[in-house]
Amino acid sequence: MISIDVYRDQWFGNLRADLLAGLVVALALIPEAIAFSIIAGVDPKVGLYASFSIAVITAFVGGRPGMISAATAATAVLMVSLVRDHGLEYLLAATILAGILQVGAGLLRLGFVMRYVSRSVMTGFVNALAILIFIAQLPELDPTRVPPLTYALVALGLAIIYLFPRLTRAVPSPLVTIIVLTALTQLTGWEVRTVADMGALPDTLPVFLLPDVPLNFQTLAIIFPYSVAVAVVGLLESLMTQNIVDELTDTRSDRNQECVGQGVANFATGFIGGMAGCAMIGQSIINVKSGGRGRMSTFVAGVGLLVLVVFLGDWVGRIPMPALVAIMIMVSIGTFSWSSIKALRTHPRSSSIVMLATVAVVVWSHNLAIGVLVGVLLSGIFFAAKIAQLFRVRSTVSADGRVRHYVVEGQLFYASVEDFMNALDFREVPERVIIDVSNAHIWDISSVQALDMAVLKFRREGAEVELRGMNEASATLVDRLAVHDKPGAMDRLMAH
Repeated sequence: MISIDVYRDQWFGNLRADLLAGLVVALALIPEAIAFSIIAGVDPKVGLYASFSIAVITAFVGGRPGMISAATAATAVLMVSLVRDHGLEYLLAATILAGILQVGAGLLRLGFVMRYVSRSVMTGFVNALAILIFIAQLPELDPTRVPPLTYALVALGLAIIYLFPRLTRAVPSPLVTIIVLTALTQLTGWEVRTVADMGALPDTLPVFLLPDVPLNFQTLAIIFPYSVAVAVVGLLESLMTQNIVDELTDTRSDRNQECVGQGVANFATGFIGGMAGCAMIGQSIINVKSGGRGRMSTFVAGVGLLVLVVFLGDWVGRIPMPALVAIMIMVSIGTFSWSSIKALRTHPRSSSIVMLATVAVVVWSHNLAIGVLVGVLLSGIFFAAKIAQLFRVRSTVSADGRVRHYVVEGQLFYASVEDFMNALDFREVPERVIIDVSNAHIWDISSVQALDMAVLKFRREGAEVELRGMNEASATLVDRLAVHDKPGAMDRLMAH
């Protein structure tokens, strides 16, 4: 738990910059929320209400100040078949259940799993997301859909974004881009796509409602798989975005609190007609780059979004899409880890493979969770292979040839048991065999079974076997799982 003073500072310690950054993010959220609603197959107001609710609630109870959470593509794509087969009401129920699961994950302190996501996977995640953000802008750059003027306006927008900070950083350059391009198109009457072309904006405030679904096990059976998928993917993307914002701001935040915050936000959102969401790396980077650091920026983004679409919808609808496309291209460029390309020549080959595989799978599947899972699995495989290479067994025999002494060094686990067994000579028949594991550690059932097999094979040949030097953890595992000193040991071992 953070202190009241720290919490107050997270709200008011960076007030002016947070207010301006939150306004920029609010404008950037509008087309995204509408697009994600379309992906899920629901009305645009479902995504817009969700983005308002999730942003405001995570501002209060989230673990990462300055991070933007709202309706996202990562969760929207998981709901497509649910909406198609059962309708909006079941989506709302699944959103509520997903929130409950996420709160449970936070209370069980499952945020620690991010320790097992390697730097290579994180880099691949960031690069893939940057590519997906850019790809998402291509429909607005399609020459068959937009006039040539669009490209000039996008170029002008990018010029303002990158050159205006040289004049002053008092006002975020993305906000200046939106104002200038909107004013320009309104004054000149140029015909370009606008936010209003994305879909109708809601004209009323959200109201509390209960999802109109039967409260029975059949409903639970329908929504549970979707809720689990949304909860897992939402937390994965949120925690990875949290890591990135931590690094960008050189601060640390509470992962478990973020799990609870995301869960509370999704739970409440389902009761006002919104879809599930999670942290958004693109909007979070816009916020940070625009000077947003505190909870106020997230709160302003959510409230600002609602005010803009409900009370100022006519004006917001006039914002040209080229302005928002320019901002998202800036986000894509800023998100991509350009140094990782140069590092391909110097980093270990295994790290580069993990990074590239994560990027390839995410871009191919458009599913961040699958890509990260592949990256984590590859990281684990490469790590196990590397540790297995550090394993060795040295062997000496007494002068009279009656005692064979094996000294095991390194980590004995599933990847090194084959080398362990190959190092032992079962054709030799000494009177006594000593297996010294003083410089080794026994990790798993595979290594215990290998020890069992070695001891039993030597005993079958008539040798007396001594296991020597086990540390406390190894001894505990062996005492619990080993069978070589039990009746019928060979039969029991072969039965495995």
